[in-house]
Amino acid sequence: MRIISVNLNGIRSAASKGFFDWLAGQDADVVCLQELKAQAADMRPEMLQPAGFHGCFHYAEKKGYSGVGIYSRREPDRVVEGLGIADIDAEGRYLQADFGNLSVISLYLPSGSSSEERQQVKFYFLERFLPHLRELKASGREIILCGDWNIAHKEIDLKNWKSNQKNSGFLPEERAWLTHVFDQVGWVDVYRRLQPEATGEAYTWWSNRGQAWAKNVGWRIDYQIATPGIAEKAAAASVYKAERFSDHAPLLIDYDWPS
Repeated sequence: MRIISVNLNGIRSAASKGFFDWLAGQDADVVCLQELKAQAADMRPEMLQPAGFHGCFHYAEKKGYSGVGIYSRREPDRVVEGLGIADIDAEGRYLQADFGNLSVISLYLPSGSSSEERQQVKFYFLERFLPHLRELKASGREIILCGDWNIAHKEIDLKNWKSNQKNSGFLPEERAWLTHVFDQVGWVDVYRRLQPEATGEAYTWWSNRGQAWAKNVGWRIDYQIATPGIAEKAAAASVYKAERFSDHAPLLIDYDWPS
């Protein structure tokens, strides 16, 4: 079973850069999308249901902002839009698709880089999302939670870690929260399980400023985080960089799991 996670930074923009042509050749079973930057009325048929896929979406109320989606070969048994928290759900940040005893979730965690106010929104999201992560972990289901977490966990996860220690995405509080998710709650960072020493090849996001992409001055902020059972079934992981559809790169992980 192949699962792909990618922040598109606008589904219409990514489509114009060849994303759907690329996707058609990836033999993916589930594809988690973040930052659609579109409403239902903006979505063309190939965006709603690419050939061979079912599509489900959680749009932001604000036009041209946020939003998440999931494509799947198999029609989900159940789809959950949002967390049931009004201000979070208004931004279209959480979508869950259930397939038997497996749940796949597309998550777009807030960025705090634009202002101190948005950083406080991010901290408040983390505070309220942690109980949900505990509930999911305790549910008895196997779960893969994909998405843009907007947090680089450790020094190995970004090029310029020393100069970013006071910047959103690498703040001590954010990193400690993610450590708690792994070490106390019991979720598994699947990419790191498979590639514990990977550095530059692990980056999934590059600033549009300067020569960040050309010099590979990147961050690993896109994850597939899973319950231990299915995390143990992960067989291969890679970040696709041969083409650029967004300021993020797709994260592909193959699991020895029935599709």
